[in-house]
Amino acid sequence: MRDPAGHSYHVEPLLVPTKASLDSEDFAWGQDLFNHGYYWEAHEAWEGLWQVAERGSAVRMLLKGLILISAAGVKIREGKHEAAQRHAGRAATLFRQLGTMQHCGFARALGISPAALADQAETAAETPAVLKSTIPGHPEPVFDFILGGSHARRRREGPRTKRGRSLSGEAGKRYSDDA
Repeated sequence: MRDPAGHSYHVEPLLVPTKASLDSEDFAWGQDLFNHGYYWEAHEAWEGLWQVAERGSAVRMLLKGLILISAAGVKIREGKHEAAQRHAGRAATLFRQLGTMQHCGFARALGISPAALADQAETAAETPAVLKSTIPGHPEPVFDFILGGSHARRRREGPRTKRGRSLSGEAGKRYSDDA
């Protein structure tokens, strides 16, 4: 069920990608959402890629780790410490496994090595978040890093729109001029 107060309520569902690529607009969209604290939405963006990624592939493992770290972000914000640690721990395990594989594109696509991302995930889940009160529709990021290679945007710019779709609600009003 979609929440009418949610920032994506009036947005049509996104098309499912046909190929899992770290250079895709879908992957960058997930990073942008993640970087701005929209963890549930980032999870949704990456899940479509994960679904079409080859089973057992390193790309599928990376996407699963990103989905899990996004879930950890949701749980950190909700104050559900045990669930956050569980998700972050599972993400860290996957990221560390990726560090042993021969896939040089991950650090370039993420802007951080999988091993460093594993450390960041665990640190964030172990350290209770001190969240400030924010304007409704403007989530505060709980992680102290930004994902993305050369295409990463700074947090203050706000998430870009995807395929001409804008964020609706309060967040959309704030970011509509950035598209």
